[in-house]
Amino acid sequence: MPAHFFPYRFDMRFLPMWGVFGARPGHDGVTVTDDELQATFGFFKLQTPMANVLGGHVTAGYRWYTAVGVRASLADDGLTFGTNHDRGVCIHFRERVPRVVGLHPHSALTVTVEDCDGLVAQLGATSPGG
Repeated sequence: MPAHFFPYRFDMRFLPMWGVFGARPGHDGVTVTDDELQATFGFFKLQTPMANVLGGHVTAGYRWYTAVGVRASLADDGLTFGTNHDRGVCIHFRERVPRVVGLHPHSALTVTVEDCDGLVAQLGATSPGG
């Protein structure tokens, strides 16, 4: 399968929050291939084999101050690459991926892509058991 790129939906009101991380519209997002999932957010990158992806689901209604930028969750070991506070996809992993920020490896990644439903469908179509 060719690579599928899901760019982030950038809310320009939050430019100071995501801009400091080097994130750029049209450049950063999530790429899914048969073999790998890669998410970029400016200076930060997470990669894992598709065999490690369980799938994903749409989440919504975030508090802006917890949803925008690169953040490790204080409640669990999740990671967020956020560009808006409206809607995103929480991607779950079989085994934790190496930490990008924070103190622990990550069991999930939330990304605020433009096409949330498309990313969920792509993960379900390509991930084993997803």
